Amino acid sequence: MSIPIKVGTRWRHRIMVNGMRASGTFDTKAAALKWEAEQRLTLSQPQQVAVNKTCADAFRRYEIEVSRTKRGHRWEAGRLATMAASSLGRITMAQITPSHIAAWRDERLRSVQGGTVTREMNLLSHVFSVARKEWKWIARSPTTDVARPRAKPHRDRRITPDEIDRICVALRWPNDGSVTGPETKQQRVALAFLFALETAMRAGEICGLRKGDVNGCVARLKMTKNGFPRNVPLSPRAMEIWSMVPDGFGITTATLDAMFRVARQRAGVEGLTFHDSRHEAITRLASKLNVLDLARMVGHHDIKQLQTYYNPTAEDIAKKL
Repeated sequence: MSIPIKVGTRWRHRIMVNGMRASGTFDTKAAALKWEAEQRLTLSQPQQVAVNKTCADAFRRYEIEVSRTKRGHRWEAGRLATMAASSLGRITMAQITPSHIAAWRDERLRSVQGGTVTREMNLLSHVFSVARKEWKWIARSPTTDVARPRAKPHRDRRITPDEIDRICVALRWPNDGSVTGPETKQQRVALAFLFALETAMRAGEICGLRKGDVNGCVARLKMTKNGFPRNVPLSPRAMEIWSMVPDGFGITTATLDAMFRVARQRAGVEGLTFHDSRHEAITRLASKLNVLDLARMVGHHDIKQLQTYYNPTAEDIAKKL
């Protein structure tokens, strides 16, 4: 018989009943044991599960057993709670059909963008996949034949040298080499922006850098958006910027985002986000690195994704002919 195991500050528990596995992560050992008792009662009557369980039950179980093991737990927990409280949550697993999913999709599209709905549908798809394969609650996923919203064209916002200078001025950073280090958080945000333009690193990756993460001309990212570590080669300019903040940039992503938005307004630069610096950096790097080296540097496992970032002008292409 399995027992709850403490992992860090939480308890991980796995059980098997009638050949079906279940697992979850809990704040206390008592909560883990209570969950086990409930699961053993449920799984001992597999023929009744689909009849009695609602989609909300599936969302709650998925949050406990699956979402809590992911880096994106907070986002998933919020989305699952919203879905559980919606009309979709009241439908039983035995009655759910593609028509219900399509109706929910169309309702969501009236209040949020297509990209948001696509991410939520991907989450829904995995919930029903787990319910089918592991919990045996359904025989077929209701999301299989439901189309995702049509994706909008990827952003291809370029950043001009003038816009870079105006952003730096708005953040009180003289981008002319006259200052050797930041004195305010605003200036640290400016340096993070300039560092992003050199490295194509994301805001969270830059804010998470610490002294021991940079060795010479390489920055070691222990955790990235896709869950894998990555080594980022640093240009001479990037190393120069890092030498001004050798212990790290000393700002959070929330601070960076808020201050960058204010600076953008102050500078009169429209339609620019901090993340656009990644697109700009990769576009510049595309003219220097072959596609395999570029993919390794920026952390893309699918080389096709780089087509989004490679936006040379006709003049740029002509120069290579």
